[in-house]
Amino acid sequence: MITAITHRPSSKLTECNLTFLPKSQIDLKLALDQHKVYCQTLEDLGIKVITLTENSSMPDSVFVEDTALVLDEIAIITSMGASSRKPESALIENTLKEFRNTERISPPARIDGGDVLRLGKKLFVGNSTRTNKKAVRALHKLVSPYGYEVIRVKVSDCLHLKTGCSSLDDNTILINPDWINRDSFKEFKQIEVPVDEPFAGCVLRVGDTVLMHSGFKRTIKLVEKYGFNVRPIDISEFQKAEAGITCMSIIFEAD
Repeated sequence: MITAITHRPSSKLTECNLTFLPKSQIDLKLALDQHKVYCQTLEDLGIKVITLTENSSMPDSVFVEDTALVLDEIAIITSMGASSRKPESALIENTLKEFRNTERISPPARIDGGDVLRLGKKLFVGNSTRTNKKAVRALHKLVSPYGYEVIRVKVSDCLHLKTGCSSLDDNTILINPDWINRDSFKEFKQIEVPVDEPFAGCVLRVGDTVLMHSGFKRTIKLVEKYGFNVRPIDISEFQKAEAGITCMSIIFEAD
């Protein structure tokens, strides 16, 4: 069964880490409501949702994607680039141990799950402010025995690889080429986000459905024009925290 690990937004969400965005006022009540809709939407699409609460003292704990990379064969606990987030990992590792054997990437290697885009047996890894070259090498060592290829991608002016690109299907990438080196995805069809919606490249595939932030109206129309089934949901308060729609879940196939 497809399973998603999520975490209820912390009451300290307004203290979240920001790198490229200025601080703006986050409506915590609205964020909680939006997170409930996010989880309900995953459930509506047939996913079993596990919502954790134990990391509630940590401002960024809702963004569980960064804590781990879950493959079919193994779960890898990341060494996150923001030192303040490192305590989040213990809870996620304990939860994932129910489903996978776990391994760790350790400092000085630094990597966030938001910098890893999986397409089949290829793992595209953003070389961003949160993920370094040592982590790319460490990840390669862990996953190569299972037949995965690790490909480093240059990321500029945005937090993570998936801030600027994500997959619409196994052959199509939605991308902001101002932030992501598009040459790394030459084998894929590329759809560019409109210049006035630079953050719209982060979408979440769930089966044949593509979840997108409802505020990216031009990009939604563009993606629908290419024949994709889009389900818009509002994550405006998490956008203020420099997050995208993939950030709030770790989705994997469970036995």
